[in-house]
Amino acid sequence: PLGLKENVLPTQRSSLSNAGGNFFMAGVGFSFIFSWLLMLLVLITFLLGGNIYMVICKSWQSQQLFQLLDDPGLIPGLNLSDLLGQEASSTNFSEMYRDCQQDAALWQTLHLDKSVSLDELLNISQYSEEISTAFEKMNITLSPISLLSQTQRDLLQNASREALPPNFNLSLDQLHQNLTKESLLDSAAELEQLAEKEGTDIKESLQADASELKKVNEELQTSFSGTLKHLEKDIYSVQSVAVHLEVQTKDTLDTISETHEFLDREMANIIKNETLAFVELLLDFFKTYISWAKSGLTRDVARCKPIAQTLDNVEAITCDYIVDSLNAFWFSLGWCTFFLLPSIILTVRLAKFYRRMHIADVY
Repeated sequence: PLGLKENVLPTQRSSLSNAGGNFFMAGVGFSFIFSWLLMLLVLITFLLGGNIYMVICKSWQSQQLFQLLDDPGLIPGLNLSDLLGQEASSTNFSEMYRDCQQDAALWQTLHLDKSVSLDELLNISQYSEEISTAFEKMNITLSPISLLSQTQRDLLQNASREALPPNFNLSLDQLHQNLTKESLLDSAAELEQLAEKEGTDIKESLQADASELKKVNEELQTSFSGTLKHLEKDIYSVQSVAVHLEVQTKDTLDTISETHEFLDREMANIIKNETLAFVELLLDFFKTYISWAKSGLTRDVARCKPIAQTLDNVEAITCDYIVDSLNAFWFSLGWCTFFLLPSIILTVRLAKFYRRMHIADVY
């Protein structure tokens, strides 16, 4: 536009205007030379991006890709049921993908229960039956049990017959008497009577001694009265128990004899039953552990949601970023190629008004 002047004859146009027209024609020439490469690039990217989008992305979203992979004739030799040792065809890619999206364990996803039977593998009932049979056949022999020897039994019987309850009456009478041999209060009274008969110096000393005796008597009564009452109570208790000593000794010996007979008769069965009960308790622990292990193996171990998430991420990266960008690329180049023909026609027409002509147009 800078070199174009409307009033100038076509044969007298400037070099700037002529250069613009030459550039127009050069663009047309380059378009004819290299346009086939642009068309080929559009074709290749269209075939690549379009087919990838339709075959992978579109079929992934509609789950048709997994149905295609589930076709046993698609890939010869690829059969999940045969690879997992399952007789019936029950495992396929689409079902595995749905289970993994729900965060199921591989045991459920691959249907491994049809290949490996945990109930038979971890069944301990057969062992419990063998243990019970072995305990029933077991013969327990114990050495003789002696709770009391005959000598000890005779000593107890003789002691119960010959021992008489001790006479506590004398001890009880002594408890009710004064703690001292002579009454301290009587001695204090005698000292006071002597003090009245004697002189002043001796009188004060005797009165002081009498007061000291009364004080000692009061302290003795205070210190020993509770202890003496407790001792008296214990004496009465011992006296009441000693009367029944012979009967209790006889009852004790009879109980010991019954216990001895019971142990001789039932000890072997008791040991066998208690041991069997302990073994059954241990088997219950094992059953609980096996139940927990089966539950963990079939429900918690090796959850496959990360696999489904990884596949979804790969699909998102491939389709949303790579394939969509590739399709946008060929789509843009396709429109450029489409507008190339009208641009060539327009360029040829425009070049006429810019280039310097050798012969002026009669019009």
